Amino acid sequence: MRRPPHVPTILQVLPALQTGGVERGTIEMAEAIIGAGGRAVVASAGGRLVPLLQRAGALHVTIDGRTKDPLSIWLNAGRIARLIRAEGIDLVHARSRGPAWSARIATRRTGTPFVTTWHGVYGENLPFKRRYNAVMASGDRVIAISRFVADRIGVGNPDGYGVGPERLRMIPRGADPVAFDPAAVRGDRIHALARLWQLPDGVPVIMLPGRVTGWKGHALLLDALARLSEGAPDLAWTCLMVGPAKGTKDGFGRELLAQAARLGLSQRLHFAGACADMPAALALADVVVVPSLKPEPFGRTVVEAQAMGRPVVVAAHGAALETVEDGLTGFAFPPGDREGLALALHHALTLDAAEKQALGLRARAHVLASYTTHAMQEATLDVYEELLRMPFPLRPEMSAHPEAEALALLPEAG
Repeated sequence: MRRPPHVPTILQVLPALQTGGVERGTIEMAEAIIGAGGRAVVASAGGRLVPLLQRAGALHVTIDGRTKDPLSIWLNAGRIARLIRAEGIDLVHARSRGPAWSARIATRRTGTPFVTTWHGVYGENLPFKRRYNAVMASGDRVIAISRFVADRIGVGNPDGYGVGPERLRMIPRGADPVAFDPAAVRGDRIHALARLWQLPDGVPVIMLPGRVTGWKGHALLLDALARLSEGAPDLAWTCLMVGPAKGTKDGFGRELLAQAARLGLSQRLHFAGACADMPAALALADVVVVPSLKPEPFGRTVVEAQAMGRPVVVAAHGAALETVEDGLTGFAFPPGDREGLALALHHALTLDAAEKQALGLRARAHVLASYTTHAMQEATLDVYEELLRMPFPLRPEMSAHPEAEALALLPEAG
């Protein structure tokens, strides 16, 4: 009798499954592994995304990887090694430094291939921090989520982490072009958010999507909006900040409210908090701005906004220089420059209908060609197969993703 094909079993480890790009990438890869005929196992401290992971068919095992304590990291290494043996894990993929240290020890004990994804721009200002970061460069394959990250950690950078081309793989994050499709977002979804957030009818919306925290550039945006009001007092707009915060009445949120009051912007500023329907939120926006003060290692929101055909305005550093073609799919301004940001916002808000449509078509085509979730999944499965030296059993039978047809049918953007 013919033996059934081996089912590759992939373990992903991360601190928790609450919210964020790392967590979303984990679930997206679990879905891809299962769709290709493999088994997906995830170890984390748990969180609100666990049911979503389980609905995809993955197994979740609770191992709290949020700690940086050396003893806890060592104990977690033992837990992961036992999990590898109990579940027949063929490869371990680590997505954060604490869990990566535990996974690295466990994979060395068990002889299991080890993959890391370098998701962030990690600080090196404290003693031993560089050594702590270095675990993310120790994988048999190291995935960088942008060219910006790859250049920082590769052998060509004297201050990098020495990851050579034989191990380094550049796999950008992406947007789901089916979920983030302006043609697929119903009007009732958009209107429900407009009512919930009490947005004035017919007034252009400038949206900043992202956690309300200092380095995301909220304060810089307020300064730029004040400059915009001075230079174009008759230009109508309202500003909507969409993203989680500890509270707009405490800490940084309170500072933003006070700043808005000083600048005379309070009546034009809305804090929406976290939003579960980001495609509809982005459909509300006339301009999406990402004015981060520090370079973004990727910036998924920038790609999602372009997939929705929205004009984007970004700080010209980090991966934004890769994901936005200045003047073609969006607009860039010098990082930290309120005058430059105000000018870019004015330009985006005053595009005529034909210019705005052409830019939106180019932006969506750009995403479909280079920055989709499906492309990320396929490239990561390639990395797994490279180390496993075996194919996923159902992968050759997987049909083309809808984005291929969408790209072929997209009208010329002029």
